Amino acid sequence: MSTPPQDDQSEPIRTLEDAAAYLEGLINRERSTGYAYRRLDLRPIEALLEALGRPDESLSIIHVAGSKGKGSTCLFAESLLLGLGEHVGTFTSPHLTSWVERFRIDGRAIDGATLAGAVERIRPIVESLRDGPDETKPSFFDATTAVALLVFADAGVDRVLLEVGLGGRLDSTNAVTPDVTCITSIELEHTDKLGDTEALIAGEKAGILKAGIPGVVGPLRDEAMSVVLTRAAQVGTQLRTFGDDYRIEAGDVPDEALRLDALDGFRVACGLATPGEAARTNASIAVACVRALGVHDDEAVARACRTALAACALPGRIERLPADPTVIVDSAHTARSAAVLAETLATLAPGGFDLVLSVSGDKELDDVLRPLLEASGRGRIVTTRAEPARSLPADWLAKRIDELAERLGMGWGAISPLAIEDPDEAMRVARAQLEPGRMLCAAGSVYLAGIARRVLGGSPVQGGVPRR
Repeated sequence: MSTPPQDDQSEPIRTLEDAAAYLEGLINRERSTGYAYRRLDLRPIEALLEALGRPDESLSIIHVAGSKGKGSTCLFAESLLLGLGEHVGTFTSPHLTSWVERFRIDGRAIDGATLAGAVERIRPIVESLRDGPDETKPSFFDATTAVALLVFADAGVDRVLLEVGLGGRLDSTNAVTPDVTCITSIELEHTDKLGDTEALIAGEKAGILKAGIPGVVGPLRDEAMSVVLTRAAQVGTQLRTFGDDYRIEAGDVPDEALRLDALDGFRVACGLATPGEAARTNASIAVACVRALGVHDDEAVARACRTALAACALPGRIERLPADPTVIVDSAHTARSAAVLAETLATLAPGGFDLVLSVSGDKELDDVLRPLLEASGRGRIVTTRAEPARSLPADWLAKRIDELAERLGMGWGAISPLAIEDPDEAMRVARAQLEPGRMLCAAGSVYLAGIARRVLGGSPVQGGVPRR
C-alpha cells in the first residue's frame, strides 16, 4: 500500500519518480473496491481549481466519457485537430508504460520535469485541503486532473481532449465547462459503482451533458440511448447521434478504411492505421466531435481526415508490436470489446492464436472470455495477474477458463491454461512457447497491455501526427 503524502515542503518534487510517488500516495476513491461511488464529490476538485486560478477556464475542451472507446476517440480527435493546425493537449488514463503518457501536448507525452513542476505547484493546495473534512480532501484523480489542466493552460494549447476517469457525473473532469461533450459507448462496467444496468450507467455518463453545449453520442442500445436523450432534453443539450446525424457508410468497405456520411451532407473516406469496426466507429465519433466545435470548414476537416486521422496509431488497441513472432496487444476488458477483438483476430489469424489473459474481478467474466476462447482455435493460454489490487489471481482465472471451455465443448485436454502470477514472466513464457507462424495476443487489461509493450518491445507511446 502506498504511503500517504506527508505535509513536508522541505523536499521539493523534482523528478518524475517524485511526482508519481506523491500522486500515488493520495487516496484513490474512484478505483477503491471498498469506497462507495455515491461518496465521490466534486467539491475537492472545485476547490483545487479555484485555488489555482481556474486554469480550465482558459481552455477549449472536448469532454469524452464512455464505457469503451473514449481513449481511442481522444487520440483520433487529437490527430485530427493537429492536422487542422491546432495546438492540442490530451489527458487520458491509465497509462501503459509511463506516468507522463497521461499528459500529452501535440501528440507527445510531456517530460518528467514538467510533470514534477506541476505536481509541486499543486502540492501545498492539496495538503491544505487534506486538513479539512473527508468530503473535501482531494483524491488521486482530483490531483491528476488539476495537473493536466494546469499543464495545458501553461502551454497555451488551443484545444484539450479530456477523458473521463470513471462514470461522468461525479468524475473529477466534470468540474470543467467544455465546448463539446461526448459519450462513446455504454455497457456493463464498474457495476459496483455505476449500477448494474445499462440504464443506470447511462445516467452516470449523461451527467457530463451541459446546457447549451453540443453533445456527440456513439452507438448505444435503446435502453441507454433513451436515458441519454432524456437527460439531453432536460438540460438543453443538442445531440449528434451515431446512426442518425452521422454514420459509417454501409457496403463493401475495406477493413482499414473509414467512410463517414453525415446528415448535413459532410462525407469523407480515408484509411485507418488500426483495423476493425471499433476503430472505424471511434474515428467517426472523433470527426463528429471536431465538427461540433464549429470552427473549421468541412473541406479542411476532410483533408485532415485523409492525412492526419489516417496516420493515427492507437497504442494498446489491436496494436501489432515490432516483434517476431507476431504479438498483438489490446486493452479489451469488457464483453463487447472482447467480442470486437475476437472478430478482428479471427481475420488476422484464421488458424488461431495463443493468449495471455489478465482480467479484473468486476467483469462479467464468461462474457469477456467466451469470444476470445472461441476465436483462439484451442490456442495455448497463459493467465496472469497484471494489477494485484484488481486483477483476478492467475490460478483462479485458469480454473475458470478450463470450466468455461468444458461447458463450450472445447476442452484443451493435455494443454490446460498455464497460470503464472508474475505478468513479466507470463509474457516471456507465452512468447517462448509460441509455435512457428503462430500469433500471440495479450488482452483483458490496460495494465497487461502496458506490461506486454514493455516486456516484448513496444515502441514508446507517442502517436499522433505533427501539427500542420
